[in-house]
This record gives sequence, structure tokens and C-alpha cells, in this order.
Amino acid sequence: MRTLSPVKGALVAAACAMALLPAGAAQAGDSTAGPTADSGASPMNVQDSDDNPYGEAAERARVCNDAYQIGKTGYIVRKGQRIGSVKQFYSPRCNRNYGYLYVWKSFRQKHRYYSTNIAVYDFNTKKLVGLRVWNRTSQASFWSYPANTVRHCTAARGVIRAPGDVKQNFAYSSKRC
Repeated sequence: MRTLSPVKGALVAAACAMALLPAGAAQAGDSTAGPTADSGASPMNVQDSDDNPYGEAAERARVCNDAYQIGKTGYIVRKGQRIGSVKQFYSPRCNRNYGYLYVWKSFRQKHRYYSTNIAVYDFNTKKLVGLRVWNRTSQASFWSYPANTVRHCTAARGVIRAPGDVKQNFAYSSKRC
């Protein structure tokens, strides 16, 4: 009898759990009932990147490890160049939304430090929820705190500002109801 590695076992368990969810379980307004191959759903013990956002940053923000992307990615543009990606995630187990921001390597190579923030924008209350702020950082991957907004229309909102910039560069993921 073959045994699975702990990572493969976690993936199999997560896939089985997602298969048991009813189709309408994604209350955040997602058109899918669970993670898809390109949604970034994977265990949280792997390195952060735009394609695979789970890692230490997710653990620090208390992101539930069953969270998957909902809606379309937004792109932060500065001086005509894309410099970051903004995504919204939903956790069925924790019933929370999260904002996720990834600062692109091309921007990080030109700017040693920058300021950023990420949150979930609640269209019902017109407020940022789960806001987290970083000043003078060089990290690439950022998560908001959990947002209790799954019954509202929401979008993730991310900001990147390089030193010396007068204005913030920001973007929203698509609105989800």
C-alpha cells in the first residue's frame, strides 16, 4: 500500500472537502463552487508568488487555507506599467473574504522600498474592511485581515506607492455580490 506525502494528503483532503460542498456554498457571489486549477488554491506552506499566494504572509494574516480566488484580478498601473495584482479570496470554512496584493518583480527590482496596503472594499457600507498597511517594505506578497463581508458586494482594493510619488497607485479586483 502506497502512502501519500503530507502535502499531497492535504491536497487530497482539501479536494474531497470541496467536492462535498453544495454548489451554492460560495456565498460571496462567486460563479464557481470551489477552487479551480488557476485560482491559486494550494496548501499554505509553499512560497508566496502571484500564481501561488499562500505562504508566510497568509499565515500572518490568519487566512484560512481553503480560501480561493473569486472574481477577476485587478492590475495596479504606474506610469503606464503594470506593477501589481489585486485579488479577492473567499474561504467557505471560515466564511470570510480576503484581499491579496502581489507586487511585481519588475517594480521591486527598481524600488528597494515602497508603501502598500490591501483591504476588502464593502460596497454596502462603503468602507475598507480588514485593512493592513505596510510602510517602507520590500515584501512581494500581502494579505488583508479576514473580512466578515460575504453577504455584501465586495472587491479587493490594493495600493502601491513608490518613494517620491505624489499619488497612490491603486486597483480593485472585480466586484462580487
